[in-house]
Amino acid sequence: MTAITSRGPVLTDWRPEDSEFWSRSGRAIAGRNLWISIPCLLLAFVIWMVWSVVVARLPAIGFNFNTGQLFWLAALPGLSGATLRIFYSFVVPIFGGRRWTAISTASLIIPALGIGYAVQDPTTPYSVFVILALLCGFGGGNFASSMANINYFFPKAQKGNALALNAGLGNLGVSVVQFVVPLVITTSVFGAYGGQSQTISTGGELWLQNAGLFWVPFLIVFTIAAWFGMNDIADAKATLSDQMSILKRKHNWIMSILYTGTFGSFIGYSAGFPLLMKTQFPEVNALSYAFLGPLVGALSRSGTGWISDRFGGGRVTLWVFVGMIVAVLGVLNFLPLNGADGNFWGFFACFMALFFLTGVGNASTFQMIPVIMRQQIPLLMPELDKAASLKTAEREASSIIAFTSAIAAYGAFFIPKSYGTSIALTGGPAAALYAFAAFYALCVALTWFYYTRRGTATAC
Repeated sequence: MTAITSRGPVLTDWRPEDSEFWSRSGRAIAGRNLWISIPCLLLAFVIWMVWSVVVARLPAIGFNFNTGQLFWLAALPGLSGATLRIFYSFVVPIFGGRRWTAISTASLIIPALGIGYAVQDPTTPYSVFVILALLCGFGGGNFASSMANINYFFPKAQKGNALALNAGLGNLGVSVVQFVVPLVITTSVFGAYGGQSQTISTGGELWLQNAGLFWVPFLIVFTIAAWFGMNDIADAKATLSDQMSILKRKHNWIMSILYTGTFGSFIGYSAGFPLLMKTQFPEVNALSYAFLGPLVGALSRSGTGWISDRFGGGRVTLWVFVGMIVAVLGVLNFLPLNGADGNFWGFFACFMALFFLTGVGNASTFQMIPVIMRQQIPLLMPELDKAASLKTAEREASSIIAFTSAIAAYGAFFIPKSYGTSIALTGGPAAALYAFAAFYALCVALTWFYYTRRGTATAC
């Protein structure tokens, strides 16, 4: 039943594995929480990744930042977002999923307004943009708490698909921001209330402030929706010390590496893709194509969760990493290296394959975690009865899902920064891409040894 207390709507009786309970009321409640969570997470990704579009336009409206400074602005939200995810990983059992979703969504209004005002003044110092880029990391942090929250609502048989929908459709925020912002900055969306336009160096006008201001009304609406429409689960409560037990779990760290290979690649490629295209193929209008990569990755994540539920997350993950190695080598083949002109469409096609594979891998790795912990907890804590063991496995799986997402989010910093460093030291991004391929080879080895080889104790 649902009890309304002074703390808000709290589910005091939540048994998703009970088929009668699930069909009677559980499915509807879980679905409502999921479908409010998704747009909140989508907006979080919008704010997290807005700099991937804004940085490409700053020089045109009079900001004299060099290429290195622009890559830093694209990378900094990844650094702060990943760091915040470590904290956000543990907040849902402490504060409650409903309350934290509303608070964390409302926090995104701060950087959205800040960007809206800062870009209107060409004398705004670089340090202000650095602060705003770091504040956009609030959006990156939200993913950890959102996924941990949704994991509590669904039964084992539906977790893979539910997590894939929440993450995949939430990930669409990256594509949405890269598609919408280039459109809304070309017109005065808010009229006189939105500020004056900026004259660009090639002629014409931009309203770059709309890159931030446009999202504020949506953030307000879905903050209210989360506060009044979502639920907290009483049984999901846990202290910080209870949750910190995952730091002693070997598979927490292994899955952190694997998820860095999938989600870290997705979000890092998303953050660096527009600027990478602009630097390597300057004759191409990069912003016309940049949104397609994150779109492909988000849709593949939301649409392929069932594959891992059916065939096993470990097996799917293994072949994803093999495919990603091939795709990276393809990107290298089509880059303008050693005086060659390169081939934009070959480069673009290989990156679309990379984005697609990261989406599949994002779904498969998250499907693996609950399966692994259901096998591990009875071995690690044999004193627990079956019910207590299952509850502990669910709690630790939820925390590991959030924690691995925190570690993986550093990809949003390291990939754009690796491009910038590689270009500065070698004149091109090839060195960075070779390093990525080597990392995927490590992920293949780990996945095979721990999760797919015959006789492993944690087959999944």
